[in-house]
Amino acid sequence: MDWLPLLGFAIASSVTPGPNVLMVAAAAASHGLRRVMPHMLGITFGFGGMILLVGLGLAGPLLASRILHEVLRWAGAAWLLVLALRIATAPPPQARAVGEAAGADKPPLGFVGGALFQWVNPKAWMIAAAVVPAFTRPGEPMLPQILAISLVFLLITLPCLLVWAGIGVSAGRLLHSPGRLRAFNVTMAVLLVASLVPMLR
Repeated sequence: MDWLPLLGFAIASSVTPGPNVLMVAAAAASHGLRRVMPHMLGITFGFGGMILLVGLGLAGPLLASRILHEVLRWAGAAWLLVLALRIATAPPPQARAVGEAAGADKPPLGFVGGALFQWVNPKAWMIAAAVVPAFTRPGEPMLPQILAISLVFLLITLPCLLVWAGIGVSAGRLLHSPGRLRAFNVTMAVLLVASLVPMLR
């Protein structure tokens, strides 16, 4: 196992802009770090599990079937558009305070939502499908190698998400007015939609 190249790949693929980090930044700006932590943990364990299943071949039918692949790809795109709309139209904290009892103060995704989202996240599929053949050696037992790759991503994903959550929290503190926070959320939503373009070509 080439640990340093794998570590570099894990950091680069986890910290660069994509659906996960943009949703985390937007949610952290509006809700704070503590309330977004379940979402980040869901992404971390969901993606680590996805790499494990892809590496063991259990997701083989999804990767092999062009129809299933297209369905997942476009379902993921549609869900991302829904999430982008929710982020762009999220009310400012002052407005949410009135509706807290009705559940209006919930971040867009929790642990289960963050974990399940990986299966319709085009970027997650691209990384999971690329990392296994790139960092495994055919002449060696596959299970330990797949477990090692999954473990690296488990350890790397959360710190990378925390970087973006920190950006979101800082933006939320700096953008005191509801109008500025709305502008930040709209910007994150636009970037989220833009992140789909290279993945849907």
